[in-house]
Amino acid sequence: MNADQLPPVAPEVTATLVETLSPRLRKRLDAAVTKLGVRPTHRDGDTVTIQVDDESELRLHAPGGAVARVEDITCGCLLAPACVHRAAAACAAPTAEPAPEPAEQPAPEVPEPVAATEADAAPPEESSAAPPERASEAQRAAADALWAAGAAVLEAGVDGAGAVTQSALLRAAHTARLRRLPRAAAAALSVVTLLRAARTGDPSYRTADLVTALAELLGTARRVGTASGAELAAVSGRARRPYSPDGSLRLYGLFTEPVVTDSGHGGARTWVAGADGRLFTVGDVAPGGAGRALGVADRAVRLGDSALTHRELGRAGLAVSGATVSPDGRLGAGKGVKAVTARGAAWTEPPLAALWEAPPAEQAARALRAVSRYAEPDGGGSDLLFLDVELLGAVREPGGACLLARCAGGVPVRLTAADDDPALAHRDNLALLAAAPGTRLRIIGRLVPAPHPRLTLLACSHPTGEGTVDLGLDRLRRADLPDPAAPVHLAPPQPAGPGAASPLYLLERRVEQTVPAGRAALGLLGDVTAEARRIRRGGLPTAADLLTALCAAAGRRERDLFGRLLPADTDGFAAYWLAAARYTAAVSESLCSAAWNPTDAAPTGDAPAGDARAGATSAEDDPTGDAPAGVPPAPVHAV
Repeated sequence: MNADQLPPVAPEVTATLVETLSPRLRKRLDAAVTKLGVRPTHRDGDTVTIQVDDESELRLHAPGGAVARVEDITCGCLLAPACVHRAAAACAAPTAEPAPEPAEQPAPEVPEPVAATEADAAPPEESSAAPPERASEAQRAAADALWAAGAAVLEAGVDGAGAVTQSALLRAAHTARLRRLPRAAAAALSVVTLLRAARTGDPSYRTADLVTALAELLGTARRVGTASGAELAAVSGRARRPYSPDGSLRLYGLFTEPVVTDSGHGGARTWVAGADGRLFTVGDVAPGGAGRALGVADRAVRLGDSALTHRELGRAGLAVSGATVSPDGRLGAGKGVKAVTARGAAWTEPPLAALWEAPPAEQAARALRAVSRYAEPDGGGSDLLFLDVELLGAVREPGGACLLARCAGGVPVRLTAADDDPALAHRDNLALLAAAPGTRLRIIGRLVPAPHPRLTLLACSHPTGEGTVDLGLDRLRRADLPDPAAPVHLAPPQPAGPGAASPLYLLERRVEQTVPAGRAALGLLGDVTAEARRIRRGGLPTAADLLTALCAAAGRRERDLFGRLLPADTDGFAAYWLAAARYTAAVSESLCSAAWNPTDAAPTGDAPAGDARAGATSAEDDPTGDAPAGVPPAPVHAV
């Protein structure tokens, strides 16, 4: 049985089934999930049947595509309904996303833990009232439950965060959603999804993703208690993406990119620009994969009465009236939206040419705010960069080869494939471009936060100078290159960026080490004075203090008057871990920003270059947003 064969199960259903188990059965739950994973599965309409043994069957009834009630999971064994099989099936199945409320807007472009609709205008009583000054008692209690559940994951690590720990997160997420805290609830669901991926050996799992999700969960939960007004509204989040009227728009197509997600969804997203330079997207993403992504590119866009396909829109134009736009630039497709085909513009013609006129460092700073690991939702902005480059050739890296180019100001930029799926054209096109050193191209790429300038290449001007190439959909040929017979050219070594020698990785690896192995892994390290001294010599005294405090909190265990070990201070350890995670993210983003500006030297202190308090402020003052009661803040040095 594959988890993808099971219907999604609502978080509250999974939590309820686990909570009703006896303590003895809870100990056997993880083993039951593993055993159930190898049993044969059969789907008949809305019902999925699992053959538990020769005489018993387990049924999951999913009307509407998801299991929404506890009664929809039934088992035929002698111990049912108090058996472990029902809870095991719920834990093995994917977590269902909240059902969207009825609206005119089509399904969201990219699936998210929180559904989004254009009619997401909040209910009248919410939209007309001013944001609350403080969180209610119920909201603070829900946030405390999320904090406790997240801290328990840090305490146990991936190996110890089994079905029972995950069910506590699901229950806390469900409660938070009922208390109007959708942002924290979505973060909790992301943690559960990543925990399951890690425990099942999913090749798409990355420890860094779970670090980010856990830090987002803990940071958001901690801020609920102290936030007020607009900050509380941002921390609470939105259950649905808001779309606001934007009148009439004249749009010019830029390019189309295929979208393939780790959750098995596929489709296409077309980027367009307005006459004022604003960027918008029109997307169509649904369950499918790479095959659907290639097919959707040749389907008509969902916008008014336009008959343009996504590929065609990427090179044409639209005149839209009654437009609705979300904060992240997605165009709505409600009944009141009208769109007709219009003339497009070349990348070298106004208004599109203006996108390439901004300095690379300025574009990188704007994109970095959009891709920041802990950016506020609905912050807007785009993560795209528009550069004129000269190709230098391929460069070898530990993870493979990438294409090196030089942009304005002599900054070397590494260009990588946006997706390695062989069904898409990204990888083959990049290999061909590596055989054309000296070629000058106008490119569009997505910023990759790194200590050196790095982009995923999405589109470029054609090497012959005629038209543009959507690098995920269009395939270049040898005949398109200036010298078709030229072999792949290896670029000469390039100087390292300002963050290449940073000892920040010594703290980063301890932050990541906690996630798979839990608090005990850091507690066994012993003395980390040598590492802290090395970090301090590198000009990062705050990082050194955070490393010392984090490892000390991991190994600290108090004893009672009789010498017995007391329970570990999970809250205190979680606070130190969160401070370290947020601090390393802020400094990494600072190094990334400095790498794009060739005139900037590497930062010599803990603060980002150019602003002694930007980025690292939260880490120095209180990276958690609110230090837990009774836990002293991590020792820091003033910048």
